[in-house]
Amino acid sequence: MLCSPVMSARIAVVGSLMADLVVRVPRLPIAGESLIGRSAELFVGGKGGNQALAAKRAGATHVSMIGRVGQDEFGERIVATLAADGVDCSHVTRDRANSTGVAIPMVLDDGSNAIVAVPQANLAMSAADVIAASGVIAAADMLLVQFEVGMEAVETAMHLAREAGVRVLLNPAPIAPHPAGLLRMPAVLVANEVEAAALAPGCDGDHGREALELLAAGPAAVVVTLGAAGALLATQDGQAFIPPFIVDAVDSVGAGDAFCGALAVALCEGMELAAAVRFASAAGALAATRLGAAASLPARREIEALLHV
Repeated sequence: MLCSPVMSARIAVVGSLMADLVVRVPRLPIAGESLIGRSAELFVGGKGGNQALAAKRAGATHVSMIGRVGQDEFGERIVATLAADGVDCSHVTRDRANSTGVAIPMVLDDGSNAIVAVPQANLAMSAADVIAASGVIAAADMLLVQFEVGMEAVETAMHLAREAGVRVLLNPAPIAPHPAGLLRMPAVLVANEVEAAALAPGCDGDHGREALELLAAGPAAVVVTLGAAGALLATQDGQAFIPPFIVDAVDSVGAGDAFCGALAVALCEGMELAAAVRFASAAGALAATRLGAAASLPARREIEALLHV
């Protein structure tokens, strides 16, 4: 079992904070083309902020966000949104030299998406920023990290967590160069199809082989999320397919973050691993039924209602 039962879930998140300009388009444009979109809306996003909000809404009793924004309107909006949901933002640094990160998710009519991200202040996040929050990490039941901030910050956070005996959930998104041996540190690695293929390129898209190769790198468990096709769970005891929830998807932006935040909460509440992945899958499915990232992340009661349909 990856997490001993506790009465509450305290989550620390080291990750990105972004302003998302979500554009709905009939298809992706080709080089040199000007394409008329269907709509454009501004949302709070970033994988770190999304996962922090997802964990809080999924039932975590305390969530601490460790990140970096610019001294601008986007940064203020992001911090205010997180704080309004009860996320502790005392370790969100205001960067004087860099603007808040911006992403442009392009959402197609079937709900699938492609994203252009410009991390800006997120990439200026340093080891010192993380070390300043070492007490928060040590007090957590689980640390969530992604690859949307500087790798020095990611590696430092994971080392601090391991030294404190805190489990790590790594979502290696977006794929980025990382130190050898980094994948040995997480208790759980969650990758989507694109990320799994990039981390295990010799598997020719065979998700079972990808999961086994990633498992051999050192995590106690690997989850390959397959979008509307479900999820694949791999541990040393074998593999299990977690079937999808059938929903009317309109926007998959944020669905993976909903999955990761909910999975962390479920594990830290002592849920058995396969059941925790199913709980996370319900959260991801619900997020895909709404526009935006942070705005789409479901509440605990909604996740439990879908589980019992």
